[in-house]
Amino acid sequence: MGLTQKDAYRVMLQDYPDVLNIDELCRLLAVSKKTAYKLLKEGEIGCIKVGREYRIAKAHLLTYFGIV
Repeated sequence: MGLTQKDAYRVMLQDYPDVLNIDELCRLLAVSKKTAYKLLKEGEIGCIKVGREYRIAKAHLLTYFGIV
């Protein structure tokens, strides 16, 4: 039995804000900034760009993890 979206949110993302920045994404995925930027630029993880900053909604991470 897999995790439900609610369970995944509660377990994996509860300590993070609803919209993450690049540093929070790196910490969550345990990857370097270079890898995180690559995931965002290649469209592996959905995001929006505000000025020069990337913003990543938690919903995009659930999709990336294959939970939604």
